Amino acid sequence: MGATVCAAVTADPRLQLVAAVDPGHVGASLHGVTVAADLKALADANCSVVVDFTVAAAARTTLPWLAMHGMHAVVGTTGFSDDDLENFRRSFSASNCLIAANFAIGAVLMMKFAEQAAPYFDTAEIIELHHNAKADAPSGTAVVTAQRMAAASDTWASDPTTHEVYPGARGGEGPAGIRVHSVRMVGMTAHQEVILGGAGQTLTIRHDSFDRVSFMPGVVLACKKIADTPGLTLGLDAIL
Repeated sequence: MGATVCAAVTADPRLQLVAAVDPGHVGASLHGVTVAADLKALADANCSVVVDFTVAAAARTTLPWLAMHGMHAVVGTTGFSDDDLENFRRSFSASNCLIAANFAIGAVLMMKFAEQAAPYFDTAEIIELHHNAKADAPSGTAVVTAQRMAAASDTWASDPTTHEVYPGARGGEGPAGIRVHSVRMVGMTAHQEVILGGAGQTLTIRHDSFDRVSFMPGVVLACKKIADTPGLTLGLDAIL
C-alpha cells in the first residue's frame, strides 16, 4: 500500500513526495525518495502531511509523534480502541488527523447507503472478503458499517439459530446482533456486501476494490483537505 500511496502523491501536481518510512524496506528508492528507517526522516524533510497505512500497534506511537511535531496525519490504519481515539483527539491540537476505515469512494458510499437503508429492514448481515494476507477480521470497514447500521435502527429481528453444526458458521455477532462474516482468499483484494432483508424482499449493497489504486483518490483528497479539517476526524465522509 505504501508504494501505491507514494505513486499517487507523485502523480498529483499539487502534492510532493518528500519522505518515506518503512523499517522493512530501508534503502529502497521510490520516485526519487530513499526509504528511511525511522520517523526522524519525516521531520528532516519538513513534511506537512503524513499518510499512515500500518497497524494499530505502530500507529499508536506514530500519530502522537506526528502531532507533537505539528504534522497532519491521513490514516488508513484500523483497530483503534475508544481510548486510542481519545488520546489522538487530545494530541492533535496544533495539527489535524483524519482516520478512515476505507478510502475508496465507492466503499464510503456503500457504508452510507447501508446506514440509510437500515431502518427499513428487519434483518441484516455483512460479508467482507479480503486477500489472504489480511491479518485482522473483521475488516475495519465491516466494523464501521455494522456500527453505523446499528445506530440507525434498534428494531432488528432476533437470530433464530439454536445450533451451529460448525461453530462460527453464523459469523461474528456485531452491534445490535448484526452478523459479520469474513472471507480470506487468494485472488481477492477488498470486497464487502451488506444484505438487508424484510418481508418478501432483500436488498444487497456491494462494493469491490480490485486494485489498491481504488483507494488513492480518497487518500489524495484527504491530503489536500486535512489542513482545513480541524482536530480528529473519523471517516472520509466529512471531506467529500
